[in-house]
Amino acid sequence: MTELAAERRRAIIDRRALADMIAALPRGGDLTPSATSILRDALAAGRTEISSRIVAEPNRGRSHAAAYAFLADQVVRLAFDFVTHKLFPNPNPTLAERVALVGLGGTGRGEMAPFSDLDLMMLVPPGGAPWCEQVVEGLLYLLWDLKLKVGQSVRTPTEAIALAKSDMTIRTSILEARFLWGDEALSDETALRFRRDVVAGTNREFVAAKLAERDERHRRMGDSRYVVEPNVKDGKGGLRDLHTLYWIGKYVHGVRQPAELVGAGLLTAEEYRRFERAERFFWSVRCHLHLAAGRAEERLGFDRQREIAAAMRYSDRPGKSAVERFMQFYFLNAKTVGDLTGLFLAQLDEQLARSGRRFGLPSLRRRPARLDGFVLDRGRLSIPSDDFFAQDPVRLLHLFALAASNRLEIHPAAMRAAARDARLADTVRDDPRANTCFLEVLTDRNAPDLVLRWMNEAGVFGRFVPDFGRVVAQMQFDMYHHYTVDEHSIRAIGLLAAIERGELAKDHPLSTALFKQISSRRTLYVAVLLHDIAKGRGGDHSELGAAIALQLGPRFGLDPGETETVAWLVRHHLLMSNTAFRRDLADPQTVEDFVRAVQSPERLRLLLILTVVDIRAVGPGTWNDWKRSLLRTIFEAAEERLRLGHKEHGRSEQVIYRQAELAAKLGWEPTRAEKHASRLHDSYWVAEPPTWQFANALQIEAADKDEPSVVAEDDTESGATRVSVFAPDSPGLFYRISAGLAAAGASIVDARIHTTRDGMALDNLLVHDRQGRAYAEKRLRARLVTSVIDAIKGDAPALPQGGRDSRGNVFNVAPRVLIAEQASSRTTVIEVNAPDRPALLARLARSIYKAGHQLHSAHIATYGERAVDVFYVTTAGGRKLDAGEVQALREALLGTLTETQPTCAA
Repeated sequence: MTELAAERRRAIIDRRALADMIAALPRGGDLTPSATSILRDALAAGRTEISSRIVAEPNRGRSHAAAYAFLADQVVRLAFDFVTHKLFPNPNPTLAERVALVGLGGTGRGEMAPFSDLDLMMLVPPGGAPWCEQVVEGLLYLLWDLKLKVGQSVRTPTEAIALAKSDMTIRTSILEARFLWGDEALSDETALRFRRDVVAGTNREFVAAKLAERDERHRRMGDSRYVVEPNVKDGKGGLRDLHTLYWIGKYVHGVRQPAELVGAGLLTAEEYRRFERAERFFWSVRCHLHLAAGRAEERLGFDRQREIAAAMRYSDRPGKSAVERFMQFYFLNAKTVGDLTGLFLAQLDEQLARSGRRFGLPSLRRRPARLDGFVLDRGRLSIPSDDFFAQDPVRLLHLFALAASNRLEIHPAAMRAAARDARLADTVRDDPRANTCFLEVLTDRNAPDLVLRWMNEAGVFGRFVPDFGRVVAQMQFDMYHHYTVDEHSIRAIGLLAAIERGELAKDHPLSTALFKQISSRRTLYVAVLLHDIAKGRGGDHSELGAAIALQLGPRFGLDPGETETVAWLVRHHLLMSNTAFRRDLADPQTVEDFVRAVQSPERLRLLLILTVVDIRAVGPGTWNDWKRSLLRTIFEAAEERLRLGHKEHGRSEQVIYRQAELAAKLGWEPTRAEKHASRLHDSYWVAEPPTWQFANALQIEAADKDEPSVVAEDDTESGATRVSVFAPDSPGLFYRISAGLAAAGASIVDARIHTTRDGMALDNLLVHDRQGRAYAEKRLRARLVTSVIDAIKGDAPALPQGGRDSRGNVFNVAPRVLIAEQASSRTTVIEVNAPDRPALLARLARSIYKAGHQLHSAHIATYGERAVDVFYVTTAGGRKLDAGEVQALREALLGTLTETQPTCAA
């Protein structure tokens, strides 16, 4: 992009020596194989040389990109000369017999990754002279024989100009075209006409198109620069965003290289230095990524991150691995690109704007009554002088508070000054005025996430709250979290504000209703900000975060009660989700333990809302109806327990009520209804929802007692498919059921197991397909039923082998078996943590069966590559396991996990 010359060129390829070798080929016969062999050897040697440079100098990406482009240039020139001098010599060409080779894309910019395509435009005069066709065809066949991927087009200057007028992609490619070889006059003519006939007077059209194209590209790539498997080339904050700035500067101001953006007034000298550092880093990563993959690969996946971190010489540090340090630096550079893009476009808008017309940036919503020394510049909040922040550093925070409260865009001059003076925020951390401004931004109902991002981009956020600065651009190396810690926290705050505004009432009716009941909304906003503040410090981030909350609460202006509540929420922000997703909610002990920790209805309300936004902010697909159902269940049980103030009073009344409700719904006569009710234990009536009890009753009534009955139906409340099995009870039945479901490709997300008083088993399971959804098609549900019946009646099917996702092999998930002795008064609760694998639950159920124990319920949670399966178990005689039995079962389960444990990639 910057016309960077390749270094030590002759070590890469010596064109003169190769030209002499080709010229010395004996006359007569087909010379193409010999020329191809010479060029193929030279190409391989050049690539080997550049690869060795990448290994030796891993952080000089732009230099390596220039070297690959130089190698491609020389090969193309040699190939063209061979074709025009040896294959189709034409000593006296006419004006119609001319060909110009022009590089486009990365070839045109003079920067190529190891496996980038060679993008060529062959310019020919109008008329289609046969010699031109021969040369183009001969050149392409030779390049293809060299195994080069060539993106080619053959056009006359007039055709190129016409296409550039109608197609913005072609216009952009010709914008950065570079003459490579052949007839230079033809190339110059096209460049001149392009500037005169296409570019002139179309600045606005081009800029608008490039911004729209950028937005669409970002949308396809996840619309965040903080996705944990970023696309180095096309992702938000990646190389293509830098290219876009260069294209716009080149189109509007005619700059020839990015350094000239400074003279064009679009970047300051310091901003260009940041531009250049980010460009160099991303080119380094891209070159390493291509070499590691052995092909053109742009997505920096988990399977490559460790390898490239090592290649670029990152090392472990206390509390942070080498790959986490590398990815944090990646995201800091992506953040830099985002910062520069905002400043660049705002400055460009300032240069080109006409009255009432700007490039779609937010306009003034309403004029604020007071500006407190700030000024409005064409509807944007700005500063009256360059030393405005130095005069009173509190203004650094006041700038963003005013922008939030008045819904104003911040002028680029003010953003530049804020970024430059961000260090002054250090001096006002304990100033009550500054903390009041910060809290106003954080708790703004309109768009706190937007303004917090501005504050983060300017560097003021991390300076003012250093603990937050430590998690800026920090990734979590797992397959569960989609964003960096700072982006996750800011997204959670945005979701919280959306719930408060009522915009998510359809998805979160309970949270929306509860928000109106909380006594201190700022307590909740501060807790959401701080819930992950201590990640990456090597200890329990919940405990460390609670200590940070106790320090920051008073500084932010919270009273002692609010500070204590924030610290409690941070300390226990995973309590509700862990209880809901990993424990049997029908077990009274589960609710009792949860209530004992929560202690108050206010904490319960706050914790539910915090849990919801925390899960939603993890990334797309992490929230579903099943999680909503479980969280509502634990909330309602805990709320009732806190309201009534006693433990199990009402359980028998609840059972009687449920039985009467079912009888009325079924319309059965009393004797028939009583017979059905008496065969099921009280735990069934408490555990299962009324809709399931109704479906189970009909299934049991229609079943043949000697044959297994299996029903698979959609459960709209949970967003999963309910599989209900009614069959004669026998040892290992649940193992066979889970093996049958695994063989059909289903993932079990929850299971409750009941034994009737007359020796039958009634098991209710919730399953998802491989995409984490319910089985929508009747045909697929029928397949589940058939697979389960076959597993019950015959031999259990062979369990699927292999990994669910090959990327999971990258992560170290140490198998663990934990015993929660006090989690249930009636059963032994066993929690298994392991890498997620196909049929993992079936394998674990088989181990429990072989140990001779009885399984009462199973609860399954998956966090990316990690599975957490919880089992409620008794001996065959119905008692809790003793110490020896627990140890034996632990060893058996660990043995099963070791058998299915994937090898961690180096």
